[in-house]
Amino acid sequence: MNWDRIKGNWKQVTGKVKAEWGKLTDDDLDVVAGHRDQLAGKIQERYGIAKEDAEKQLAAWERKATDSWFTKG
Repeated sequence: MNWDRIKGNWKQVTGKVKAEWGKLTDDDLDVVAGHRDQLAGKIQERYGIAKEDAEKQLAAWERKATDSWFTKG
């Protein structure tokens, strides 16, 4: 999935982000506002993991993104 599409539809995918990383707060997601590098940093901070591990988790999550994430149900 193209990260630009995720960023452009950030409000729609925040639920998916929270489902994957429950320790992230609404405030965290507002600050991130779809910026991939900032999201990786928040994951690293909240979970106390290495940047590389946060990037791996984020890349795996990004690969799971489908068109259904962006359609109103």
